[in-house]
Parts: sequence; structure tokens; C-alpha cells
Amino acid sequence: MGSWRLYAAVAAGGFRRYATYRAATLAGVFTNTVFGVILVYTYLALWDEKPHLGGYDQAQAVTYVWLGQCLYSTLAIQGGGAEKDVIERIRTGEIAVDLYRPADLQLWWLASDLGRSLFQLLGRGVIPFVFGALFFPMALPTDITSWAALFVALLLAMVVSFGIRYLAALSVFWLMDGMGIMQAVMITGVFCSGIVFPLNAFPGVLGDIVRALPWAAQLQMPADVLMGEADPLGAYAFQATWAVVLLAAGRLLQSAATRRVVVQGG
Repeated sequence: MGSWRLYAAVAAGGFRRYATYRAATLAGVFTNTVFGVILVYTYLALWDEKPHLGGYDQAQAVTYVWLGQCLYSTLAIQGGGAEKDVIERIRTGEIAVDLYRPADLQLWWLASDLGRSLFQLLGRGVIPFVFGALFFPMALPTDITSWAALFVALLLAMVVSFGIRYLAALSVFWLMDGMGIMQAVMITGVFCSGIVFPLNAFPGVLGDIVRALPWAAQLQMPADVLMGEADPLGAYAFQATWAVVLLAAGRLLQSAATRRVVVQGG
């Protein structure tokens, strides 16, 4: 129980840390709202030409846009979460201090990132989503069960997102610089998560591939759960499988790094 209280405190610290950046949060709310409006009108024009593209009607397409804007920072789709701190601490050698803590390194940063994600969801994500619901037709459920199912899908999406970014951060043990790997995370995050275009609308083999990758667990699965396009249990199984695979891979890579790699700076 003591260890769980520790990680709960770390998560609360991550939440409080990002809550102090009020100006940045307000700017992010404005930015996500503006980009949401631009994407909505783009989607409406596209769905006028291609009705039911990807199996969605116009209201569902609009809902997908605003959920994406809600989750853009929540899931750090282009980076910007705990991996930034991990990369910097590896680069400077401060990671050695983390390794001597009486806490699990991976769980520590997972807890911190979950705290950050929850703040971004509440502080930056909810307002654009509510704005979209007020001013555009959206396919939103009316029963609390569907919203509860969405919340579970979001928690699993947060873990998958962390797993991807943590693996990228650990590569700095060998690369000694995180700029290149984070650019790769940004590009793959935008393309493979479906933040710009629903993965359900990707054609042929390309669609099959992107929908099988872990990025599909970030936005596509929660969106389909929210709109009743996917069985929640099937979506959870997909997300949980990728969460376990990514965390296990992170554990193995972390073990290899801390056994064989000389920490930068000492």
C-alpha cells in the first residue's frame, strides 16, 4: 500500500506541475479550438463528397474531430510529456539519481505522466470538446454507461501513449541526443494516431496496418467506443494488449540500458 501511495503522490505532483502553467493552458485551449473549427469544416466538405467515409456520418466525423482536439495534448500525440524529462535526465546524467531512488523507474514516470495527462484532459481538452458540442452537430451518447466506457478507454490510451514515448526516451541511453527520435515520434504520432484523419478511412492494406499499430489505441479506439462503433471489451483488449507489450518492452530496454550503458556525465 505504501508504494501505491508513493505513485499516487507522484501522479498528483505531475497534475499540480502542469496546473501552474495557466497561460500556456489557455493558449492551448484557444489553439485546439481554432484547429478544431478548421478541421470540422474540412471534414464537412469531405463528407459532403464522400458520405459515410470510414463508416461515419457527418455528426460522427465532427465528434471524431473534437475528441481528437480534446486528446491531442492529453495523450501527447506529438510528444511533450514525461519523455522530455527522461531524455534530459539521461542526457545530463541525472538519471543516475532516479536509479538510486527506492522506487521503480518506469512506474515513477508512468505515474507522473498520468498526472500530466489528467490535467491536460481537464484543463485543456474539455473546453474545446464542449465548444464543439455547443456549436456543431455531434453524435454523443445520452447514457452514462457509454461515458464510463469512454473513460476506461482513455485511461488505457494514456498508458499506451506513455509506453510509446518511454521507449523513444530510453533510446537516448545509446543515441545521447533525443532530437531525432522525438521528431520521429512527432511524425508517426500525427500520421498513425488518426489525429488528422480517421484510421477507419485509410484504404486497403495501409488501413489494415495502421489500425493494427499501437497508435490506433490512442484516438481511434476511444472514438469508436464513444460513438458505439466498437465493442468496448474488444477495444479494451486491443488497448490492454498493446499497453502490456509496450511496458514490457520498456522494462527490457530499461534493464539493458542500466546494465550496460555508461550514464552520460558520469
